[in-house]
Parts: sequence; C-alpha cells; structure tokens
Amino acid sequence: MKKLRIGVIYGGRSSEHEVSLASAASVIANLDRSRYDPVPIRIDRDGRWTIADRPPTTIAASAVITKARQEPPRSTRTGREAYLVPHPGEETVLTIERNAGEATNGRENAYVAGLGLDVVFPVLHGPYGEDGTVQGLLELANVPYVGSGVLASAVGMDKAMMKVCFAARGLPIVKHLVAWRDEWAREPDAIASRVGAELRPPVFVKPANLGSSVGISKAGDRAALGRAIELAAQYDRKIVIEEAVPAAREIECSVVGNARPEASVPGEILPSREFYDYEAKYLEDSPTLVPAPLDEAETARVRQLAVEAFLAVEASGYARVDLLASRETGDIFVNEINTIPGFTTISMFPKLWEATGLPYPALLDRLVELAFERHAAKQALRTGRP
Repeated sequence: MKKLRIGVIYGGRSSEHEVSLASAASVIANLDRSRYDPVPIRIDRDGRWTIADRPPTTIAASAVITKARQEPPRSTRTGREAYLVPHPGEETVLTIERNAGEATNGRENAYVAGLGLDVVFPVLHGPYGEDGTVQGLLELANVPYVGSGVLASAVGMDKAMMKVCFAARGLPIVKHLVAWRDEWAREPDAIASRVGAELRPPVFVKPANLGSSVGISKAGDRAALGRAIELAAQYDRKIVIEEAVPAAREIECSVVGNARPEASVPGEILPSREFYDYEAKYLEDSPTLVPAPLDEAETARVRQLAVEAFLAVEASGYARVDLLASRETGDIFVNEINTIPGFTTISMFPKLWEATGLPYPALLDRLVELAFERHAAKQALRTGRP
C-alpha cells in the first residue's frame, strides 16, 4: 500500500504558537509510519513557512511554553522555505533552497522544487490558522485537509458570531453582550453602564477571536471590568462580555464526523485556579475527570448539545465543545466550540475519545478518512453551468 504524504502544518503567528508546537509533536509522533509519510511544515511567528529539518519533539505544552518564556525570542528557521501553491495541481508546496555562495550578477541562486501532498493536517491554534485563513488556502490548492472548512473555522474562532449561530439553532447560551475597542476608547462609561444594566456580576471578559483562554479575565465590579476590557482589547478589536454561570462546572465533549457527527463521553475540568485560564490549562496540573461524574440524563444532554453545536457552525472532521453546568440550578450551557482543539496525548480531545474506545493513533486515522470523505463530496459538486 502506498503511504500517504501528509503535511502537518504547525506553529503560526498567534499567541498560541507554543501550544501548537506541542500538539504537532504529538500528532507527528503518533502517525502510523506504515501508512503515512509526515512532512513537518512550520509557520514561524513572522508568518514565514518552512519545511522543518526536524519536527517538534516536545509533546508537553508546559515544557514548550516554559522554555519560550525563559529564552529570548529567536528565529527557528533551519529548513527550506516553503510556499503553499494556491491552485490545484500535483505540487502542493513549492520549496526554495538559496545558495548565496554561488551568486550570479550579485544575486544568490535559488533552487525551486515542488512537493506534492496527499492530505494536510493543520495543527494551528488561534488566528492565522484556526480561523479559516489557512483553510482558504487549502481550498484554493484543492487538497484534502483535516478539520473544518472556511466558514466553520471562522465562526468557531469568533466567540460573538459563534453565539449567534448557537442561538439560531436554539442552543442554551449565557447572557452576553459585545463591545468594540474603539467604542470603549470613546465611551467607557456607557459600556460599563450597559454591562451593569444587562448582566449580573461577576462577568467574564474575552477577546472575541482567540483561544487557550488568552486575555480572559473575571470582573466583579466597575474597576475590574475596566481592567479586563483593557486587557482583552490588547488582543482583539471585538470583546465579548458574558455573565458568569453560578457555581459553574467546566464540562468538555469531543465530536468527530462530517454529516453525521458523533460525540465522545464528556469530561470535567477541575481548574487549579478560580477559572480555567491559560496558566491553569498549560502550566499547572488541573485535574480532569474522564468520564465526567454526570448522571445518565446529564451525559446524554451534554453529548446531544455537543453534536448540535458542531452542526450549528457547520463544522466537519472534529472539534471540542466546551459547556458550563451550574451546580445551583442544574442548567447546562454551550460555551464554545474549538475547531482545532489541543492535540497532545494528554489534551482533553483525544483523552475523551480514548475513554470512548478510540485510541490516539486510530483517532488520527479516522480524521484523515474524514478529510478524504469531505474532499470527495466537494469534488462531486458542479463548479459551472451545465
């Protein structure tokens, strides 16, 4: 059987760069070498693409993040320049090797080669990767790729538009409002008054387009609200302010599939801090309960809501849906969907499928199968008039 050449794209320009390195290291290490020939494609922080000489090997996000904080930023480019070709053809990626030592007329020689990929696995978290930008390039290249398409990726990255889709499908969501950075700069008192009138404190303040809980704060009064909005505004122009669920439990559920998605058993996060922020996710040992201690009806409800959230944004391939369950009322709310969730072996997405009966290597195989399934369905569509 011919091995599939699979391009694993990782890194990226977002603040979740280090998390992506850890996810990609785990994906590459667990791809079945009898079936796949992985090609590590790194996107540096400045947005440049490279075929990496060596793939990332550290699968613990905490170790990657700690190292990045201790060492000054530096270029990691040690491979061939790479350019995704945005048109259909056998050469998915062009690579360039430069030799300044053989300059002609003052110009360095460049050696260009093409590299064909059978399928692409984007392992990018946050803007410029998880938000539909890379997915659009892959659509133009007409290459099969793992995960959601442009629409679901973009909606899944934007917390405000995501909630619009959830509400349109009738899913339970927390009360919230949206503010803009420019609006805050002009009329901070008006926004604070609106929050006070429409939402019950405490509230969570979030950048609309970011993941891994970066830039998120909890605010219980006017002063804390101002600080929280100022922080969120450093990461995005659009800010989501939402009412906190009383005595909330953090429930997560993984979904896999295309037209007929299936949900895993739910899991529960026990944050080491007041809420599940970036530090608690990646640098501290927040306990997890897999499966979550829910009764039969609650488990069924969580799995149903996870699938409905997946369908609401027209996701495909895979996603992780985060929900909030109130200990006081028993209500369950859909909080967010992550179309490229963390993918280390200890991340919740694969852990939940492991508990459901689908181990990590088999999960990767399934996602590749779904990528080809979705691509074949799109190829069957007409692109012009009869």
